[in-house]
Amino acid sequence: MEKAVGSPSLGGSYPQKNAETLSSQYGINLFLAGLLLTFAWAVHAVGISKSHLLCYLITLMLIQLLWMLWYLCRSCTQRRLIRDKDTHAGARWLKCGITLFAVITLVLDSFKIGYYVDFSSCLSPAEGIFPVTHAVHTILQVYFLWCHAKDIIQSFKTLERFGVIHSVFTNLLLWTNGVLTESKHQLNEHKERLITLGFGNITIILDDHAPQCNCTTTTPCSIFSQGIYYLYPFNIEYHILASTMLYVLWKNIGRKVEHPQQSKTLFKFHGITVGMILGLIVLTSTIAIVVVYLIQIGRSKIKSELALIMFYLHAIFVLALMCTAGIVALLIYRLEDRSLDNSKNPARKLDAELLVGTAAGSWLLSWGSILAIICAQEHPKYTWYNLPYSILVIIEKYIQNLFIIESIHREQDKVNDDIKTLRIVTISRGNTLSLTPSYKEIYNDRATRDDGEEPCLVKSSICRRENGGGGAKEETSQENNLVMQSGSDFSFCSRNSVTNHKRRILKNIAAFLFLCNLSLWIPPAFGCRPEYDNGLEEIVFGFEPWIIVVNLAMPFSIFYRMHSAASLFEVNCKT
Repeated sequence: MEKAVGSPSLGGSYPQKNAETLSSQYGINLFLAGLLLTFAWAVHAVGISKSHLLCYLITLMLIQLLWMLWYLCRSCTQRRLIRDKDTHAGARWLKCGITLFAVITLVLDSFKIGYYVDFSSCLSPAEGIFPVTHAVHTILQVYFLWCHAKDIIQSFKTLERFGVIHSVFTNLLLWTNGVLTESKHQLNEHKERLITLGFGNITIILDDHAPQCNCTTTTPCSIFSQGIYYLYPFNIEYHILASTMLYVLWKNIGRKVEHPQQSKTLFKFHGITVGMILGLIVLTSTIAIVVVYLIQIGRSKIKSELALIMFYLHAIFVLALMCTAGIVALLIYRLEDRSLDNSKNPARKLDAELLVGTAAGSWLLSWGSILAIICAQEHPKYTWYNLPYSILVIIEKYIQNLFIIESIHREQDKVNDDIKTLRIVTISRGNTLSLTPSYKEIYNDRATRDDGEEPCLVKSSICRRENGGGGAKEETSQENNLVMQSGSDFSFCSRNSVTNHKRRILKNIAAFLFLCNLSLWIPPAFGCRPEYDNGLEEIVFGFEPWIIVVNLAMPFSIFYRMHSAASLFEVNCKT
């Protein structure tokens, strides 16, 4: 362990690079061991039970808890020291989002505790200890991220690298465990629905890990067992958000700050009414579609097909609107001549990589559906709607990624101080000069009027004020100079007006896409997955291969929508 001191020397960079490499390898091995345990439990490997997996996860969480407590205690003893902060990391809206998911995760843990109490006679103690440990881990981790997500650690760097990377991969393993548990539940429901659609040639073997004993109280057991799976999507998002925030903290260890100051970006509802209204309409209609879909799917073959057609038509309409909005935003960017911010920024780099990386999940599913439609010998009517849907999914993510990545790399508007204090000189009683308000106040029609006098520049017109004395030639000369100056000022105000209109359009597009991404996150997160229920892909590729593809790709597709919504929220604040 080493205490951080001044600027890093050339020789000092090698131990730090080795520490980064060693810590990353430690984290990867930690993750791979947990991943194999999870896989072994999923396939019912001999000698591996759920209690072994839970004991491993409990151990990882306890180690992380000890490290966070040590870091918090050390921070309290050094609270008077001035520390570098990464102003781009740990935005307030991101902290609020992870807090919301954490609260719902605590509800999930309470349901698991209640479930364990009801089935305690045939469940291992690990299944009761896990939710308690997880609840404590969640509370302390959220507090840690609220207080220290922006830190740039400059002391005990080697130890902190191992502590942070341990936390990153612990959250990734908890995310993997949640994804697998939720996917197995969805798969069981999917197998039961396939018979309804007429795919009777697919063997249905339920992969059930339910306890082999009766519940002590029937009603609470039913509430706990069913409610758990509706809360898993929030738990999954919580852990992936926590891991990304911790990863940025890990990348910032020992970093030299290039731009310590940054203007605050605030979200404002002013000027985005159109985007919000359209987005809320999409959100409301999506919730209604999901409710109807979940009610109708599996009831009968006709109802299932109608539910699929309804879902595809709604999704095609929404995706077409999103593509149009994204193209308009990119065209506006092409008309502007603004430089990009290429400074070193781990948070921004991670955002761009996650957008492209997680989009590959839904692209894989879409190309699989397109290939299945092309190669299938029989095509039920509802499967044809899957073709334009799959094509639009690919195009929409492509366009949206371009828009978001360019938006987060564009420099914010910085108006020159001389322009901010622009004043227009007018003639007032002989040679006396008066100053009118700044151009912003004139543009917003908030010019102050003193003694009932009108401002001298109103929408490019010059108001002449009467002069009671002589000096006509001198007045004429000053008026000519004023007209030339006012023409230049009006040209600037016109350009500013056009820029404001473009900015307002971009803010509305960002707000609309933000709500649309939230809308498209809801269906797969809560069990509305036509990739499961379509059935055509399973005939072409085989049941087991296609289910493996869906189970691997779907978590990335779900995360993409939530991450895109978060990125678009940031874009709206910056625009």
